[in-house]
Amino acid sequence: MIVVGTCGFCEARKKYFQDFKSVEVQQSFYRVLQDKTLQKWRDESPEDFIFSIKAFQGITHPSTSPTWRRSNISPSKEVGFLKPTQEVFKYWEITLHEAKILGAKFVLIQLPKRFKESEESFNNAEKFFTQIERGDFEIAVELRGWSEKGIKEFVREFNLIDVADPLVREPLHVGEINYYRLHGTYEKGRIIYKHKYSQEELQGIAKKVKDWNKKESYVYFNNAYMCEDARSFIQTLAF
Repeated sequence: MIVVGTCGFCEARKKYFQDFKSVEVQQSFYRVLQDKTLQKWRDESPEDFIFSIKAFQGITHPSTSPTWRRSNISPSKEVGFLKPTQEVFKYWEITLHEAKILGAKFVLIQLPKRFKESEESFNNAEKFFTQIERGDFEIAVELRGWSEKGIKEFVREFNLIDVADPLVREPLHVGEINYYRLHGTYEKGRIIYKHKYSQEELQGIAKKVKDWNKKESYVYFNNAYMCEDARSFIQTLAF
């Protein structure tokens, strides 16, 4: 099974629920969402629709991150980088609560480049993952700037799904589910979100996703043309 969606609703929700079978909720990263909002989305969606929810930035991003400018929470210095602090654990509980309302399948933990491949990061992660409640959710993690050796060790140690870009590399975890995020293209280590995937690129992605497919694969587009590219990709998969 290969499921395609986008990172955030790229069009009116009613139409989105007709066009796609899954979405990766982005608002939950920037803001703490109201229960009634999440319940409305769940009620509006088809019964078999699959939600993934992006964990709140207080878990992953320090107070100096520019992403906090869009938040409805004022951060302290005790947030981010999976630090085993009271605040980080509180924000995890909030994310878990939101995921339960949505009936989400995945919780995505996206870590910034400043979360370095280091002993300190592994120590933080070990304390974090051994103390949190995981619920009934699959936890996917996106590590940026890490070596393949470091990613493989991290995801296998903490039983996580390795989020990969299929144009960059194959997923490195063990398990029956692959999770892909497509941000666009890359120039000198920077992500270029204003990239429209060519048909040749989409065919290449489709081939890799099929070749590497396990029991399930989830593909989320996160570029400027995500809606159009995701629709084209669904058509590409059919051939």
